[in-house]
Amino acid sequence: MTQAKNTICLWYDRDAEDAARFYAKTFPNSSVGGVHRAPADYPSGKKGDVLTVDFVVLGIACIGLNGGRTFKHSEAFSFQVATADQAETDRYWNAIVDHGGQESACGW
Repeated sequence: MTQAKNTICLWYDRDAEDAARFYAKTFPNSSVGGVHRAPADYPSGKKGDVLTVDFVVLGIACIGLNGGRTFKHSEAFSFQVATADQAETDRYWNAIVDHGGQESACGW
C-alpha cells in the first residue's frame, strides 16, 4: 500500500485488526494492508500483539492504533457514506449495528 499524504488514525483498545477487516468486508474500495506486530522485546505487551494496522475505507487511508483504553470512539468522528438508495443505506446501517454499533439519530 502506498503511503498517503494524509492518513486518519483511529485509536482502539486492542481490536484495530478486527475493525479494519470489518470495514474492508463491509464497504467498497476498502482493504487491509500491513498488520504490524510487537517484537519479542516489546515493553508493554507480548510478541505478536497487533500494534497498528494499515487499511483503506472507501478509498481513505487509515491506520488503526491499538493504544489501550485512553481514548474512546464517539460520533465526533464518523465516515460519511453516499449511498445510491435506501437499501444500500440499510445494508451499511445493519452491518454496523449488528457488529456492535449503537443506533443513534441519523441524517439521511
